[in-house]
Amino acid sequence: MIPASLRTLLAASVLALSCGAALAAGPASPDLGKLLATGGVSQVEGAGGGGLTPWALITGYGSRDSYGGNVHATAIRTQDHALYTYGFAMGLADRVEVSLARQSFRGDGGALDGLRIGQDIAGIKLKLAGDAVLEQDSLLPQIAVGVMAKRNTGVSGLGAVGNVKQLGAASDHGVDVYLSATKILLDRSLLLNGTLRATRANQMGLLGFGGERGNHYQPMLEASAAYLFSSSVVAGVEYRMKPRNLAVDNEKDYYDAFIAWFPSKHLSVTAAWVALGDITVLNPTRQKGFYLSLQAGF
Repeated sequence: MIPASLRTLLAASVLALSCGAALAAGPASPDLGKLLATGGVSQVEGAGGGGLTPWALITGYGSRDSYGGNVHATAIRTQDHALYTYGFAMGLADRVEVSLARQSFRGDGGALDGLRIGQDIAGIKLKLAGDAVLEQDSLLPQIAVGVMAKRNTGVSGLGAVGNVKQLGAASDHGVDVYLSATKILLDRSLLLNGTLRATRANQMGLLGFGGERGNHYQPMLEASAAYLFSSSVVAGVEYRMKPRNLAVDNEKDYYDAFIAWFPSKHLSVTAAWVALGDITVLNPTRQKGFYLSLQAGF
């Protein structure tokens, strides 16, 4: 049973697919026309971009006359917690992106040992202006707007808590809206990205949306910088601001340092060191660990 918020976004995604199909009236098969690595990797919420933050780039390697897509599986392990994400994303005419992802969080130590939380995410992204690769003579970055509809699927463990509202969240579902700007400087082998996200999600939505400290949308800045060591190896850093809505969770900002390897346009592997801060006042240990993501597609 698909939650109402996800059904709404899925309907919009179907419309986007129809529009994308019209835009891509051309080859009946993917053309792999984009440069290697320019579709990004799979962000932890399913969108194309870095590991922690979405970019304005459209996922896949389909050019303006085609389409591309991928599947991904991601694992983040810290001292006491684990987060697993898997999903699917498709880019159409290098203009529209749709994505579906499922997250599974579990406590594997400390005060949250035994906690289990799930979340479903449906996303859509639309390129508004610019081209990060082709318009090298322009100062205008590639700009895209995106929406993520999120639905928490329940909480178990720790006394059989059934809903994130019992942890203080105002709601178990919500929508993030973001605006991303990405610029690739090929002559300097550099990628720069800035994302402004309007959100009320706690720990990306894993601890629900809103809370005792606030239940309104707040602007959160996210940023990425990456260096292209070669056409197939990219390394960089990311930063993501977080709201602090819950009394039981003095949420901290996320950041990471990553390296991504693209052996072909059909496969990428991303590894990172990631810092997620402490998660709830019950477990004040700063959570730092490793991120590994595998993406396969076209």
